[in-house]
Amino acid sequence: MSEMKTPFRLLITGALGQTGTELVQRGREAGYDIAAFTREDLDISDSDAVARAIAATVPAAVINAAAYTAVDRAESEPEAARAINSLAPGFIARACHEAGIPMFHISTDYVFDGMGSIPYPEDAPISPQGVYGATKAAGEEAVRRATPHHIILRTSWVFSAHGQNFVKTMLRLAGERDELNVVDDQRGCPTGAGDIADALLTIARLALEAPRDQAFPWGTYHFSNRGETSWCGFARAIVEGSATRGGRKVEVRGIATADYPTPARRPAYSVLDCGKIQRTFGIHPRAWEDALAETLDPLTNPAHRTEGRSK
Repeated sequence: MSEMKTPFRLLITGALGQTGTELVQRGREAGYDIAAFTREDLDISDSDAVARAIAATVPAAVINAAAYTAVDRAESEPEAARAINSLAPGFIARACHEAGIPMFHISTDYVFDGMGSIPYPEDAPISPQGVYGATKAAGEEAVRRATPHHIILRTSWVFSAHGQNFVKTMLRLAGERDELNVVDDQRGCPTGAGDIADALLTIARLALEAPRDQAFPWGTYHFSNRGETSWCGFARAIVEGSATRGGRKVEVRGIATADYPTPARRPAYSVLDCGKIQRTFGIHPRAWEDALAETLDPLTNPAHRTEGRSK
């Protein structure tokens, strides 16, 4: 990322989440002045609190990295999911519009029904199959209604060295079991949270440095790492990568979705077409295997493995 002309201030919500953590760290490294807000700092489902936070920090833009991401629990807690995923993005977008600043918002591949067989472009019809996807889709629409100056970035299968995610779960289970059974008939693309953060920060810089008389390509974009795999293929890569770094090598056996029922239905196919973000902003995602290798390096150190087990 090139050096900015001005140290813009960014307000980042969800600052302790996977992508939020990376946004705060990488944003500061890139020269942004970061105003980081955790769930304890700011209740984004409170419209007045959101407006006060923006008025107090006077950011050049807001990146909303906060979300209700407990996909299965959302089925039994729809109102909680709706407050964070549907209503709050609209509150933030409206406050941004009133302050005359843009909003950047993270969404998900779960807005699609998963019945396709080729990567989904941004204009593909949405048809979420569960509460999580439906509330995220509603959040997208709330942002679009509230301000034209927005970037909605849909992504998929997020992982990092922070918080709870599939990579850390597989590492923990590989340390406890001799065989792992993982769904092999759902396909998507694992995406490193750090890469999502870099993409958002790049677009934010381009937007904030653009001449005011120049139209900017606001709208919805897809970003994931390059390639595709199944959850089983992802798990095998995690276990194999860990084994080369001194971890246990265990067998990963593929199973059908029907053999692992969950409260929420997952998309069978949710690979995202990232051509638009490449053409528009020159952002070319790296392979998911490279992002995974970068994440495994810290996680396979003994101290990190201990931390991962306790969460």
